[in-house]
Amino acid sequence: MSDSINHNNPSASRPLAVAVVGATGAVGVEIRQCLEQSGLNLSDVRLLASPRSAGQKVPFAGGELTVQALGEDSFAGIDYALFSAGSGISKQFAPLAVAAGAVVIDNSSAFRMDADIPLVVPEVNPQAIPDQPGIIANPNCVAIIATVPLAALNARHRIRRLNIATYQAASGAGAAAMEELRASTAAYLAGEAYAPRVLKHPYAFNLFSHDAAINPDTGYNGEEEKVVEETRKILSRPDLHISITCVRVPVLRAHSMAVTVEFDEVVTPETVKALLADAPGVRLVDDWGANHFPMPNEASGQGDVLVGRIRRDAGDPSGRSIALFLAGDQLLKGAALNAVQILQRLAR
Repeated sequence: MSDSINHNNPSASRPLAVAVVGATGAVGVEIRQCLEQSGLNLSDVRLLASPRSAGQKVPFAGGELTVQALGEDSFAGIDYALFSAGSGISKQFAPLAVAAGAVVIDNSSAFRMDADIPLVVPEVNPQAIPDQPGIIANPNCVAIIATVPLAALNARHRIRRLNIATYQAASGAGAAAMEELRASTAAYLAGEAYAPRVLKHPYAFNLFSHDAAINPDTGYNGEEEKVVEETRKILSRPDLHISITCVRVPVLRAHSMAVTVEFDEVVTPETVKALLADAPGVRLVDDWGANHFPMPNEASGQGDVLVGRIRRDAGDPSGRSIALFLAGDQLLKGAALNAVQILQRLAR
């Protein structure tokens, strides 16, 4: 049996039994916190993880839940299962959860590009959620953070091309990478040697190309290819031209991006600002006088995508291109929060 809690909320039509797979990982911890704050009527929350984590007691909603070992029979009685334990676990256990009657919201890359499985950002394409879903894929963190503001622009002025450079935090590589950044920074400041264990290169006071494998045919790495493919799917724009360079930077959490957007027509910075000011999930941070623009430390711990540095692209004399800068919390909107927002829509 799993722990039982009472969250009475009239916004939910019935009590929900929810499982979190990978509950002790970096994203799993954030999912637990998002569920606490979701306002959903949660009657049963089942925390599932590897056997080595089983038995851990974790706080939840003023009480305490016990982590259970993930197994083939873990999903009996579960309405929704939120997976964040890697693509191998998802491929093995997500079909079992569906067979047991649960709807799966999967945070891994296992199902994202499956033509039969929706890839959803609630502010962007909620219409992609079918009436009777089995598995819903949570997109790549960069694709989520980028498409929230870009969808608002594309809905009014068709985007022709994107040029993106990312500044990706340690959180994108998990809790172990975040700890490596802390430890290697402390060692660097103390004048001590530190051999990288999680990432391939020294992390403290350094940045390097995202360490996903390079496609020898294109020169793009796996992270970059994911963002291109998923952005096209989320925006329903298979023809969209995208160039991207993904870089890991020594920031604990929250990814940032420099984005140049080329439209089919001339679009002014004032038009872009007006559209983004009304866009769900977006917050303008564009104070030229104070030189105050999106920063990862301000994006961390909250759910909006911060957007600023909105200006004409001086390299495009046609006037069709706008440059901007954005930042979003990879663990929240880029992962856990997006998954729980999908759950909230399903539970309406």
